[in-house]
Amino acid sequence: MFLTSLSRCRVASIKRVARYSTVASEHPYVFHIGAAWNAKPSDPSHKRPPPQTVPFAPDSPIGKWRDETLKWPRFVRTTRDAGEDFFCVQAMKCDSVDGVGGWADSGVDPALFAQAMMYHTARYSRAAWAGEPEIDPTLDYEEREEVEGWELTPYECMDLAYGGVLRERGVLGGASTACLITLNAASGLLRSANLGDSGYAVVRSKNVIYHQEPQTHYFNCPLQLTKVPVGDRHFSGVCVDSPRHAATHSMKLRDGDLVVLYTDGFGDNIFLREMTSILSLSQKHDLPDELMPQFMADRLVDRAHQTMYSGRVTPFQKEAARYGQNLPGGKIDDVTVVVALVRETS
Repeated sequence: MFLTSLSRCRVASIKRVARYSTVASEHPYVFHIGAAWNAKPSDPSHKRPPPQTVPFAPDSPIGKWRDETLKWPRFVRTTRDAGEDFFCVQAMKCDSVDGVGGWADSGVDPALFAQAMMYHTARYSRAAWAGEPEIDPTLDYEEREEVEGWELTPYECMDLAYGGVLRERGVLGGASTACLITLNAASGLLRSANLGDSGYAVVRSKNVIYHQEPQTHYFNCPLQLTKVPVGDRHFSGVCVDSPRHAATHSMKLRDGDLVVLYTDGFGDNIFLREMTSILSLSQKHDLPDELMPQFMADRLVDRAHQTMYSGRVTPFQKEAARYGQNLPGGKIDDVTVVVALVRETS
């Protein structure tokens, strides 16, 4: 297995690379984060119309944020860009979106909607809390420091970010699924809002204790946030869903829990039992907590990419069979995975 092919000397050589962890060690919880992605290869046989959109310029606010996000350090360097997927990781917050690829057949780059959606989630959540304001309750009211910001739930953040995309002039149209999660370092509370067939799972002691079920209109058509080009009747029949259709959830996390956030390029190709097996094998490597989630994320993305071309039975194949369609093997797609390892500090 590829999991065991990474030599110890190579692991030792990349331990020097910094990874992301929530700071503020005085809090009862800390979250170590890893992120990995792989863009699907282009299909030269698929003829598409001339593009009506252009990428965000590197010196634009979204372009700068996008390029900085893609500098995330990884064990395994695959594709530089995330294709039509994108993600966002901030203190106590991680999100992913998957641009709906069908828009490319109309000359609209789905990646722009996804990148703008994540940019605006980062913008709105920058000054917000993941839960209650984190102040010392033992202090008298007069002694407490003034708390800046406001509580922002994943649903509220999704709603605000979607509004930002609708107003974004650089996004002519497009759509994406969305999965937003906050992790509270004071309480260990996870809260989420998910719309579409991206999702996440919480793994405790090698068992999946929670799994976000995909939301679909019908086979291979997820619920999606959509921006329809103004005055273009060609898009009159597209699916237009709203953040109010998102499924919300909250739960208390424990020391050692793993939260795995992913787009459908992973969920369509990897069964949950395979995911837990990969996570368990990853934990056998001698890595510190701050490196382990990145190691896991890279392994999960690599396995999903391999499975697309392996001819093995996949969740996508089984779901297609439920609808009377014969689609053997995996689904070729962009893959994005974010892994969070929960640690209690006291």
